[in-house]
Amino acid sequence: MLALVRLKNLLLAAAGVAIGGVLAQGAWRISAAVAWAMASAVLLAAAGNVANDLFDRDADRVNRPDRPLVSGRVSERAAFALAGISGGLGLLIAWFLGRDMFFVALASLVVMLLYSPAIKPLGLPGNVAVAVIASLPPVYGALAEHFPRAGYVPFAMGVILHFAREIVKDLEDVAGDRVQGRRTVPIVLGRDAAFVLAAGALVLFVPASLAPWFGGWYGRRYGIMVIILGVGIGVLIIRLLARDGRGASPALKLAMVWGMAALLWDRM
Repeated sequence: MLALVRLKNLLLAAAGVAIGGVLAQGAWRISAAVAWAMASAVLLAAAGNVANDLFDRDADRVNRPDRPLVSGRVSERAAFALAGISGGLGLLIAWFLGRDMFFVALASLVVMLLYSPAIKPLGLPGNVAVAVIASLPPVYGALAEHFPRAGYVPFAMGVILHFAREIVKDLEDVAGDRVQGRRTVPIVLGRDAAFVLAAGALVLFVPASLAPWFGGWYGRRYGIMVIILGVGIGVLIIRLLARDGRGASPALKLAMVWGMAALLWDRM
């Protein structure tokens, strides 16, 4: 079950919500509202991840035969129950947190449920959609404190990193995506174009991550962290332009964690 819901991704989502709450409060504390928002985000993400596996069974038999559903370690019945309970509880918590929280939660869940069957087959729009939804946790946490603006900087940086990671994942999933007739970037435009697009997004990320420092929104600590991050991103860009995507997906996830740490360190 933990593999099915993708525990590491859930922890990253919870951390994003917590960071949004901390930035909104300007203090190192997790209020009750932010704690409930973390629970809501984790449950909604779990529902989306399970739904993704349910719709992706044919592709996963080719790309990821060790996934819980296609390997038989979790039954489809149990997966449907888990997705339904998780999504329902996530929405219920959001409802009690406020109308704005509920509408953001509902819209996010709808996109996650439609992603595999209807949005991902479109190719590039699917990459953009998942990048936006995956980057929402800081805004969600800040919204719980009624100050959503505090989550805009991590949201913007997250969108770029998630978009690049989605393109890299599409490169890894070509065989299975062909089975399901999906029109992903590497299938429609070719692998070379996909590598260039992922690298181009990361080129954009470097000045975007430095802008809050240059603009005076964040201080020296943040600047030091993002300069180090920029060096790592630069190495990854060179590798992608050389058509080498090995280890790029986990490296981008590490970059997300590093970026969140930079934001927090600046507020210590």
